Amino acid sequence: MNDRQPSPWLLRQAHRFRPAGRILDLACGSGRHSRWLAAQGYRVLAVDRDPEALAGLAGVPGLETRQLDLEGEVWPLDGLEFDGVLVTNYLYRPRLDALVQLLAPAGILIYETFMVGHEVFGRPSRPDFLLQPGELLELARRHDLFVAGFEQGETGAPARVQRLCASRDALGTGQQL
Repeated sequence: MNDRQPSPWLLRQAHRFRPAGRILDLACGSGRHSRWLAAQGYRVLAVDRDPEALAGLAGVPGLETRQLDLEGEVWPLDGLEFDGVLVTNYLYRPRLDALVQLLAPAGILIYETFMVGHEVFGRPSRPDFLLQPGELLELARRHDLFVAGFEQGETGAPARVQRLCASRDALGTGQQL
């Protein structure tokens, strides 16, 4: 997959976000998803700990950046609310539940990252950075989210991933687990 193009999972699920909604791109890296979402008319908050990556997003219309420590003792996003939360290629388990708390009443969570078994393809390979089978589904169950889509396993690229699209609201998303 071209690392400049948006994830195919995001492209398949983004229509579920409220038009012109406020979207959080968590651990956005170089901002490929933030740029795409802003170009689609969403209001995007792109957060990452890397100031150089964020500097590359300066001046993009519809996009705000913040350099934040997402793994510190204090959760820097506490009290904020978003129509959508997007996470790709990032996992910090102590904050998984906090991500769901960021969702507005009809908010959508789109999450895609590596899972166990990926270590045969390369990095990440540490268990701390690899989801267990069904771990994102368990997150949805814990928070009574409605699941619109879930996938896990090997992709066309050399990777083993888990993907979830879930919402607080049943409209157009699927079924509650």
